[in-house]
Amino acid sequence: MIQQTERRYGLDSTDRLTEATAPGPEGARAALESFYYALNSRDGAVLSQVWADNPLVQLNNPVGGILHGRQAVDELYARIFRGALRVRVTFSEVVEYLGERHAVFAGRELGSYGDGVPLAIRTTRYLRYDQGRWSQFHHHGSIDDPAALLAYQRAVSG
Repeated sequence: MIQQTERRYGLDSTDRLTEATAPGPEGARAALESFYYALNSRDGAVLSQVWADNPLVQLNNPVGGILHGRQAVDELYARIFRGALRVRVTFSEVVEYLGERHAVFAGRELGSYGDGVPLAIRTTRYLRYDQGRWSQFHHHGSIDDPAALLAYQRAVSG
């Protein structure tokens, strides 16, 4: 099933990891919402649980480049969460590509970092139902504006 949705995942997201064990679209959405809860709340424990524990996990983002494996993903977010820079985003304009054991969510993260500097990231997240729960296996995020990308990279790296 492919569909545009009005669902948004952002500052009001909650930890729904227990619901991410449900097969089907609602379980996948629960895992996705848990990611945005963790990101906006700076909750590294929940964020880590959203990601699959698999060496083929891949995170392609504007800050960390291409990372492989959950440990590398955990380390990147731990560094971001420890820093003074506060990142807050809402995932919207979401198109869902849903299958029995696969889900892709594509859209845009809009928000801010630091003292309200605007942030806009094109985002795709791939989740898979494996070992009784939905887990994230891949993320790709890109910032369109080169000046905004450079400013964000500098802010995150300190």
